[in-house]
Amino acid sequence: MELHHFKVIARIQTDFKTKFGIPRQSGLVQEVEGKIVFEPDYRNPDAVRGLGDFTHIWLIWQFSEAVREQWSPTVRPPRLGGNKRMGVFATRSPFRPNAIGLSCVRLEKVEYTQNDGPVLYVSGVDLMDGTPIYDIKPYLPYADCHPEAVGGFASTPKEATLQVVDPNNLLSNVCEEKRKALVGILSQDPRPTYQNDPKRVYGMCFGGYEVKFRVVDIQLWIESILE
Repeated sequence: MELHHFKVIARIQTDFKTKFGIPRQSGLVQEVEGKIVFEPDYRNPDAVRGLGDFTHIWLIWQFSEAVREQWSPTVRPPRLGGNKRMGVFATRSPFRPNAIGLSCVRLEKVEYTQNDGPVLYVSGVDLMDGTPIYDIKPYLPYADCHPEAVGGFASTPKEATLQVVDPNNLLSNVCEEKRKALVGILSQDPRPTYQNDPKRVYGMCFGGYEVKFRVVDIQLWIESILE
């Protein structure tokens, strides 16, 4: 088997310390922010010259928590309830022959720092904290946008169907800049699609908080939020 090696050019810093709760696609929760810090060998300001003129960028990265030697030609997409198998190349599953991810995020700004060189601030991210990034490319609307495209079994976006209920006003304990992002994540229903037990309490970490919740019908009830 022919092998190729990729260089890690950067890593992203986000509020997701674990996989649970990360939006299933980039751009679904625009308020989720991240910071891309280049590895020392790639902190040359010339490498990002002109990048600030673009509003969106492509990130090519590694599913670092899904690297494995073996692979399966079929997977169970959460979009189909986890009960139906589809070809791995017809899905965006992290369990692939090469654990490579692709995300389109909004570039909020490029900041030049003394210690870390150019730092990219992005939003609408769907990456775990520390995810290695292999490449960054500008998003080109005239070439990358195809309004006529057909999306197969995922042809329509999954709407945020859950109403977030906070009877004890626990969201007030979350700092303001993270509160809207957290509500957006919860409304997208972070549970595995095949789980629907109204008595089960789920927990997720986001931005230094541990959030516990239950889902009953179309309502997500916040049980606790602790730092």
